[in-house]
Amino acid sequence: MPENRAPQPSANQLASKSEGWSALFTEPMSDLVKRYTASVFFDQRLWRADIAGSRAHAQMLQAVGILSAEDGAAIARGLDQISQEIESGQFDWQLDLEDVHLNIEARLTALIGDAGKRLHTGRSRNDQVATDVRLWLRDEIDAIIALLGQVQHALLDVAEQNVDVILPGFTHLQVAQPVSFAHHLLAYVEMFGRDAQRLGDVRRRTNTLPLGAAALAGTSYPLDRAMVARALGMVDEAGNPQICQNSLDAVSDRDFAIEFSAAAALIMVHISRLSEELIVWMSQNFGFIRIADRFTTGSSIMPQKKNPDVPELARGKTGRVVGHLMGLITLMKGQPLAYNKDNQEDKEPLFDTVDTLRDTLRIFAEMIGGQTDAATGQRSGGISVNAQAMEQAALRGYATATDLADYLVKKGLPFRDAHETVAHAVRIAIERGVDLSELPLADLQRFNPAIEADVFEALSLRGSLNARNTLGGTAPAQVRQQIQAHRQRLGASE
Repeated sequence: MPENRAPQPSANQLASKSEGWSALFTEPMSDLVKRYTASVFFDQRLWRADIAGSRAHAQMLQAVGILSAEDGAAIARGLDQISQEIESGQFDWQLDLEDVHLNIEARLTALIGDAGKRLHTGRSRNDQVATDVRLWLRDEIDAIIALLGQVQHALLDVAEQNVDVILPGFTHLQVAQPVSFAHHLLAYVEMFGRDAQRLGDVRRRTNTLPLGAAALAGTSYPLDRAMVARALGMVDEAGNPQICQNSLDAVSDRDFAIEFSAAAALIMVHISRLSEELIVWMSQNFGFIRIADRFTTGSSIMPQKKNPDVPELARGKTGRVVGHLMGLITLMKGQPLAYNKDNQEDKEPLFDTVDTLRDTLRIFAEMIGGQTDAATGQRSGGISVNAQAMEQAALRGYATATDLADYLVKKGLPFRDAHETVAHAVRIAIERGVDLSELPLADLQRFNPAIEADVFEALSLRGSLNARNTLGGTAPAQVRQQIQAHRQRLGASE
C-alpha cells in the first residue's frame, strides 16, 4: 500500500456505519447534534407512505432494467416484513438513523442484504420525503373531507328538526330580524361545504409526484416517473400522471403544505365562530340550547356550573392551527433553492394541524348530531333546542321593525321615509314597554294613515319569516329546499 494512501475500510465496517454519508467524516456526530437534528420520533408516522413510495420505485427500477427480478422480489418481501413489524410495534426505531427513511432502509438491508442498498438508486431523501409527505397528506385530506361531511350531516339533522323554530338574528350582537334556527345552522353547512371544496383543490395540487427529482437536479438513470405516479395514484381525473416538472421545485417547496394549513385554518375559524355561538346560546342569559352532559364539565368549586369545554377548547385550538400556518409561511420565506434542512421543521406543525383538525371535526360531528346507542338503537341528541327562549328573545328586540318599513314601502312610501316613520313607532313602543305588534291599530295609523289591519301579520315573527321566501331567504319553505339540496350534494359526494 502506498505510504500516502489512507487505509480503506472493509465492507463490514462500511455496513456498520449508521449514516448514509459517514465515509466522508473523520469523527462521529455528537449525541447532542443527533438529538437536535433527528426527526425519526415524529416523522415515523410517514412509514406507510415511505414504504408505498419504495414499492413503486422498486417496481419501476425493475421495469426499466436497473434492478433484477431477484432483487425486486427480495425488496418486496423485505418491505412486507417491515410493514408487519411496524404494525405490530416490533420495529426498532433508532435515533442514530435519524429519520423514517434511513430506519426503513437500514432494516431492509439487514433483512435482504445488497438488494436493500440498491433500492436508493435514482432517488435522494430529498425527493423521497417530499413524496412521502404528499402521499400522507393526500390521505389525510380525504379523511378530513369525510369528517366535514359528517359535521354537515349533523347540522342538517338538527336543522331539519327546527325549521319552524324562530331565532333572533343578530347584527353587532343586537337583535336584528327573526330567522329560522335551521336557516342559521345552514350558514355553517355552506361554510363547511366551501371548506371541503378548498381541500379538494389542495388535494389535486398535493397529489403530484416529486420522486425522480433526486437531490435537486434529476438523475442520469432512465427512470419512468409516469409509471411511479400511476402506481401511487398520483393522477388527475382522466388518469393522467401528475409529475413535478422542475426538479429544484419538486424537492424544495412546501407550498402544498402551506396551502393545506391555510385551508385548515379557515375550517378552524368556522369552527371557532360556531363555538362562540354555542357558548353564548348555552349561557343562562340566553338559554337557547343545551349541550349534552357528556360534552360539558363541571366546576371544582361551584356545583351549579355546566361548562361548554368542547366549544371553548375548539375556539382556543383555532389559534394553534393559525399559528402553525404562520410558522410554515415563515419557514419558507427565506430559503434559497433547493432543499435545506429547515424543511424538516415542516412536519411537526403539519402533523399537529391535521391531528387537531381531525379531532375537532370528529367531536363536533357527535356533539351536534348526537350518537346512537349500540344496544338499544336509540339516538340521543348532542344539542337540545329551547324554542320558547329563542322566540321570546326575538320578541324583545323589535325584530320586525324592518317588516313594518317594508309594509309601508308597499303602500307607496319611499323606503327612507318609511325607515324614519318606523323609528318613531319603535320609540313609542319602547316607552310603553310593548312590542310593535302590541301597539293598537289606531296608534300605528297616526304614524301613517295607509296602515291597515293586515299590518299585524307583517309584524308577527312568523309573518316576517314567511315573507322572506326568496332564494337564500329564511322562509321555512326555502329552508326545507336548501336542506334537501344539501343532502343531495352530500349524498353525491359520498
